[in-house]
Amino acid sequence: MNRISLKKQARRSRGTILIITIWVTIVLASLALIFARTQRVTAFYSANTLAQLQASMILDGAVQYVEASVASAESMEDLEDELLFEAMEVEDAGYFWVIRPPEYETDRFPEYGLVAENCKLNLNTATLEMIQMLPNMTAELAASIIDWRDENDEITEGGAESEYYLLEASPYACKNAPFERVEELLMVKDVTEEVLYGEDTNLNGMLDDNEDDGELSAPLDDGNGSLDMGLYRYLTVCSSDKNLDAEGAERINISNMGDSEARPDLMALLEEEFKEDRALEIMIGISNGTTFENIFDFYFRSGLEFDEFEQIADRLTTSDETVLPGLININRAPWEVLLCLPGLEESDVELLINNRPEEGEDIAWVVEVLEREKAVPIGALITGRSVQYAADVVSVNQNGRGFQRARIIIDPTASPGKIIYWKSISHMGWPLDREILETLRSGEPLE
Repeated sequence: MNRISLKKQARRSRGTILIITIWVTIVLASLALIFARTQRVTAFYSANTLAQLQASMILDGAVQYVEASVASAESMEDLEDELLFEAMEVEDAGYFWVIRPPEYETDRFPEYGLVAENCKLNLNTATLEMIQMLPNMTAELAASIIDWRDENDEITEGGAESEYYLLEASPYACKNAPFERVEELLMVKDVTEEVLYGEDTNLNGMLDDNEDDGELSAPLDDGNGSLDMGLYRYLTVCSSDKNLDAEGAERINISNMGDSEARPDLMALLEEEFKEDRALEIMIGISNGTTFENIFDFYFRSGLEFDEFEQIADRLTTSDETVLPGLININRAPWEVLLCLPGLEESDVELLINNRPEEGEDIAWVVEVLEREKAVPIGALITGRSVQYAADVVSVNQNGRGFQRARIIIDPTASPGKIIYWKSISHMGWPLDREILETLRSGEPLE
């Protein structure tokens, strides 16, 4: 082999080595980039995971704070004190809020505080006629709700029993038992998420931009500048009260004045509160064996003066039950719920709202506002106090990377626990102003 051939072979070898070296360098550089990207993704994932864990821990602490607030509150007004639930700082960790829908449609952001469950209509105790009075309710849907919860297989006119549900794409039987949660309505004939939640897909009670832009973004809405709340806001399955007076004592059952204990107990109460001759005068006017529908019926037929009735109303009952489910808080419930009470018209509801006390648990005032034929039919369906409270708790960590949200219902009288309902609703999205997250992500504290 001559020298020229050897030189050419050497040049080829060097060229091959150079090409291999370049490819090896490219592969190593690619691996380095992939590794760096993987590390970057892992770092972001770890940071976001840590942020979510921090938000979860803040949420757990916030729930305990809400429990303690309910246990120590002296009135519903205390639980509506916004200073206790707006942007509460957890030192060096983050913030939490307890939000509730505005009582009236306003331009402000969500209000803060708890909502009494008996300011809503109880799905398990409301009559067909009461359910039909809910906003945007149809007679057929109301009938289907009744059929879902009743114990029989008879179809209410317009309703549905198992024959309907077993023909669905994913068949199931009609429950024929009480609702366990409001979301269970989604299994009832004709109930969709649009019916249940309306346009308020993040359940903050406010008309957000994406809920008022027609078809531009989800959800599909009418873009009319007004928020369709759906049924969810007005419904509960968790409202009940013990049949005790404000002091925790048993009430006197006046449903039947022929009862061997009723007359003596009532006489003793009247003598305790009024002069003996006045007590005797009232008892003489109540014939032995007289029956009363409720305490309002008692007032109108007993000859009591209003101030006298006001003194003893909370001490009386016409039920032997120890727990009274589904009573509506006449002092706090919104317009839409009060209109569901039997026999009430819009003018009656307006009178009630304009005359109800700002504080207190009294219901005696109703007999001064409504005429007898309006007051008596609702007397056994209302209360002036609340027991169970719902809280929409939102937490965020200090750098705004992670947030958690849960809806809870607290019953301080429940046994063994006080939280009778817990559902994570983080998937429904951030319910507050986006500027809060932007502020935290920029490293600035909330004011």
